[in-house]
Amino acid sequence: MPPDDARTADVAPTWTPPAPPLVLLVEDSALVASALRILFEETGRRVRVAPDVAAAVAACADEPPALMLLDLTLPDGDGLSALAGARARGAAPRVTVAMTGHDDPGTRQRCLAAGCADVLVKPVPARELLRRAAEWLG
Repeated sequence: MPPDDARTADVAPTWTPPAPPLVLLVEDSALVASALRILFEETGRRVRVAPDVAAAVAACADEPPALMLLDLTLPDGDGLSALAGARARGAAPRVTVAMTGHDDPGTRQRCLAAGCADVLVKPVPARELLRRAAEWLG
């Protein structure tokens, strides 16, 4: 029987392709979260849903997402505190985009100042959301 070195030398190294980008949906509406999950999974992205600030911070700590779509009004606080909490743990998303039902300059400015790359006003057409996500994810 050949030594262990000889047996393993004949085995070609395996290559594992990189995982698709992770999209974290921070959304307390199960209906909206389900629709967004389907939309992003159909484009080959991995999706995780967090229904509140605490779950969003924990999800970022598990694996910082490439994109976090962040509802601003959540049951346990302001959605922007999820971004702040993730940053405090060193687990900030690569890109964070706020999603809100309030189309006003004050909300937009507050989100951008908190570090969001963009602010979308709900409802966002699916085609537009996917187009913008492709830009944010590069």
